[in-house]
Amino acid sequence: MASKCTNCNKSALEVGLKHCAKCSVSLYCSRTCQRADWKTRKKICGKQADGPSDSRLRIVRATDLSPPKGLESGVPDPFTRLDKGTWLHDRPEKDVFRLLIDAYRLRVEDTYNMDGEVEADSIYDGKSDGLQSFKRFLGRVAARAGMLPPWWNDDKQANCEVLGMTRGQWHDLGCAITKGDIIDYYDDLRFPMQLRMFAEAAYGRGPGGANGTETRQMMMAVEQGRGVGMVASTLDFVSIFGGR
Repeated sequence: MASKCTNCNKSALEVGLKHCAKCSVSLYCSRTCQRADWKTRKKICGKQADGPSDSRLRIVRATDLSPPKGLESGVPDPFTRLDKGTWLHDRPEKDVFRLLIDAYRLRVEDTYNMDGEVEADSIYDGKSDGLQSFKRFLGRVAARAGMLPPWWNDDKQANCEVLGMTRGQWHDLGCAITKGDIIDYYDDLRFPMQLRMFAEAAYGRGPGGANGTETRQMMMAVEQGRGVGMVASTLDFVSIFGGR
């Protein structure tokens, strides 16, 4: 029997179906159906998301540059940098633009899937692009002293927005991304964690209202040699970095 949309019961033979990004179990044919079913599925979805994950169990060394691809260059000790508030510092200009765009895009995806809310002026709100919503995100980041590199100014923000509004490339403010998309693009199971922790610093809370401090400190300990020499990146199972 063909799989069906959890909300409208249309089969996979009629429409394309996509797994819920939180629990990876429920299937939906559209975000409209997922949104309509959210109140019913919220508690069940959370329990399913806490279950065993089939995430890839690739092992990464604490000394690896992160990410290994997708940017002009990765950086060492990303979680230590996050803790110090310097995650965006000492990077190529265009990499900073890319990271800001992707931190925003994952955050609005998480807001929809983990909080069950729609970010105003985002593509989840029916807009063709999330530019206005992204500008508010940049305002939050700028309001936190030191999060942006010293060279950041209005002209750099304008250049960042131009990149986000350029169609046909990965960092497109008109396209949604999921945790799985990020892992595939950057080839780093740790990277959704980093983007979420960066956005958490800007918003003052993680997706779903959780706090990533304990996980960040654990990852820092590994980077600084106070933990085991190697760590499974599936530490991303912690609730605030939950389902794919």
